[in-house]
Amino acid sequence: MLARALVGALRLLPRAAANALGQGCAQLLDIVVPRLRQTACKNLTFAYPERDAAWQRQTVDGVYRSIGRLLVAFARFPSINSENVNEWIRYEGFAHYAHAKDRGRGVLFATGHLGNWELSAFAHALLTEKMNIVVRPLDNPLVDDLVETRRALSGNTLLSKRDFARSILHALRDNQPVGILVDQNSAGDNAAFVPFFGKQACTNLTFAKLAERSGAAVIPGFAIWSDSERKYILRFYPEVPITGDAVEDTARIQAAVEAAIREYPDQWLWIHRRWKTRPTGEAAIY
Repeated sequence: MLARALVGALRLLPRAAANALGQGCAQLLDIVVPRLRQTACKNLTFAYPERDAAWQRQTVDGVYRSIGRLLVAFARFPSINSENVNEWIRYEGFAHYAHAKDRGRGVLFATGHLGNWELSAFAHALLTEKMNIVVRPLDNPLVDDLVETRRALSGNTLLSKRDFARSILHALRDNQPVGILVDQNSAGDNAAFVPFFGKQACTNLTFAKLAERSGAAVIPGFAIWSDSERKYILRFYPEVPITGDAVEDTARIQAAVEAAIREYPDQWLWIHRRWKTRPTGEAAIY
């Protein structure tokens, strides 16, 4: 299986060679699937209309470099443990998480496809405590098995996105942390349009509803790559206040995610069609 062979090579090669291979894989993806770069450029034009084409190219190039780094870290999960995890990542803003835990009603991490979302959850289990992460099963069952096995290596509990609300509420009642990706396009009755980069983005309301129902603290958190340190920073941001109005709260959470992306635009997954669902009467973007 090609995926297993690639992951095996990225794990066993010397770090420098693995990094080069990871970057090569990301560049190959860029070449073989050109629509991904096209989507990223459309998103950047939509979100940053004031920026020129050169900035767009540089930003998308950064996205692929970020993907390459993520591949290497993910492949090496079996070798990352409590003794060496600090070589890969460190905390910043941990007090926000500690204060939320002291309240005793659980913590909902509002995270997204920024930096290394796989390493953030994996490392938190090694650095502080195990957590629950909501995942969507991949279409290929063999790849899904490979990915889920690695995600659980640090002791985290995987919750299927198909049936997760009850499990999340149980975990929060036990004052456990739960991580959910909240930066994806949504549709259907349980979604609403809220501002995201100044444009209406259809967003699922479940996260905000779970926060209101459980009383859990909502903490934005992302694993951001630092070129100067040559490792990631697991940064926790201040708690997002929850009002009980699902649409307003969802907008607040999306604003926090947007603020983090604006700090590191070349580390967000712009190749995702975030604005696919449009308000009635509005032309399609993609």
